[in-house]
Amino acid sequence: MSNSVIGLSIDCADAAKLAQFWADVLGREVNPRPTAEFAAIDATDSTQGPRLAFHQVPEVKTVKNRLHLDMISSEFAAETDRLLSLGATRVNDVEQGGARWTTFLDPEGNEFDLVAG
Repeated sequence: MSNSVIGLSIDCADAAKLAQFWADVLGREVNPRPTAEFAAIDATDSTQGPRLAFHQVPEVKTVKNRLHLDMISSEFAAETDRLLSLGATRVNDVEQGGARWTTFLDPEGNEFDLVAG
């Protein structure tokens, strides 16, 4: 038996709004007819990463994510500025073991990292 990851599901308060943030971050389009309850962003090719699905849930986020997205950019400073302009919040800058990354929050408080590459 073999399994494959086809996507990631993200709980949120407003699926359409959060999907648009992530579509802007990733340079993708939100799938047609997003609603506050459900929205998705498909990958048009394998280099874009997995499909992201956003599902409205009644509870608010209260603790650190157990799973988060890592992105890499060769234009780290410019991409940091772009993420901030889209509505991300900078949380922490880290340099460790020769690697450098910044942890951000998306508009609903979900953590993600941008790695200098």
